[in-house]
Amino acid sequence: MRGTGGRLLRGAAASSALVLVALGAPAATTAGHTATIRTDAGGTAAAVPTRVHDPWLWQATVAQRPAGPAALVFFTDRTRYSESTGVLVGRDGGYRLIPLHIGEGHGLLSPDGRHYLRPGSGELLDLSTGRQRRTMSLGVDPLAWSADGRRVVGTRDNDDAVITYGPENQQLNNPEKPDDLLVVDPYRGTEQVVAAGAFAAHDAAAWSPEGDMLAVAGPPDEAASVTARQRLVVVDPAGGAPRWQVDLGDRRMLAGPAAWHPDGRRIALFAFDGCAGPTCTAEQAAARAMRIEFLDAATGHAVGRPLPVDASTSEIVGWRGDDPVVQQVSRPGKGTDRQAVLAALSTGGGREVLVTAPIGSTGLAAPGDLLIRAAFGGPERRPSPFAAPLWLYLTLAVPPLLAAALLHRRRRRRAAAATTAPPG
Repeated sequence: MRGTGGRLLRGAAASSALVLVALGAPAATTAGHTATIRTDAGGTAAAVPTRVHDPWLWQATVAQRPAGPAALVFFTDRTRYSESTGVLVGRDGGYRLIPLHIGEGHGLLSPDGRHYLRPGSGELLDLSTGRQRRTMSLGVDPLAWSADGRRVVGTRDNDDAVITYGPENQQLNNPEKPDDLLVVDPYRGTEQVVAAGAFAAHDAAAWSPEGDMLAVAGPPDEAASVTARQRLVVVDPAGGAPRWQVDLGDRRMLAGPAAWHPDGRRIALFAFDGCAGPTCTAEQAAARAMRIEFLDAATGHAVGRPLPVDASTSEIVGWRGDDPVVQQVSRPGKGTDRQAVLAALSTGGGREVLVTAPIGSTGLAAPGDLLIRAAFGGPERRPSPFAAPLWLYLTLAVPPLLAAALLHRRRRRRAAAATTAPPG
């Protein structure tokens, strides 16, 4: 028994030591590249990773164990929450979860990768500290950060929550009202309504590189909402009438939060041939012949040559020189879940995959500071099994410690009984 008890005591001590070591261990490994990661002035990884993976089921959240600024964020339901969850991949390689509220959509990652802005709730999550605070009014859906990270353009739904009826069952109100386009300071919570004209909804917006103009697109009225027709307006967010507007119809749309070309002279649109409108099936949508078109940012007139793209392309997230960097969400095989990648499309028709996310992923977001520098090609990131919340380590440590305490108590009782027993 003495040998067994000693082994149990030593095992409990080893378990406790393992917990302490794990708590102080690096947040994640980087597939053997830890020592060769290039760093920027802040000492963080300087490139977006080429591939990321599903987190462990017990992966800690940002609030439980902050991992610092993001190199990438993606969304997947393959976590312990079994529903869409944000996954932060830190610049040091650490993986952390960003749990979403019920019904919450995908938020926006700040250009420096240090904050995550939640839609609707107005909450700003600090990825370096894990602290979250409400800085904006409720109901604002953010669309795009300005390049300097100081402002966000967003939309606020003004529709009535319910339809009211009179004594003769006649409808007394029209719940459909134009939405507000807002420019918000996400840190101080100040907001300004932008006079971009009447929109039933704002589907997308993009800042000019200098932050002095906005491009915003969406259905201008209820009828356009039903038929998926959109209008594009370019406006000075500081005030004044829109500079110009173009009706896009039902087969063109603003190409995402980075649709404004870095040269400031062009705005990118997605255009397609094929089935249009909300009644199209998934198969019909996948069969569309899609392309990127350009409008002159000063006049709204068509300019340049279209660039063919795959129908799986969902938005432009950045640029690598003249090449748009796009998110594409497709199904890699028959019967498989969708998978997201970031790819650079060349004017000559080439395609280079820059980032690959795991099957089941969507919503890849890289911080603007890395996109502006076209900082791709970082080391492959793998989550560390040791980056777990504190409660898990405590759960693992308590049983062996409790068993050792009970055994120690039992040994002391036996020793005491042996010393007090009368001599035989």
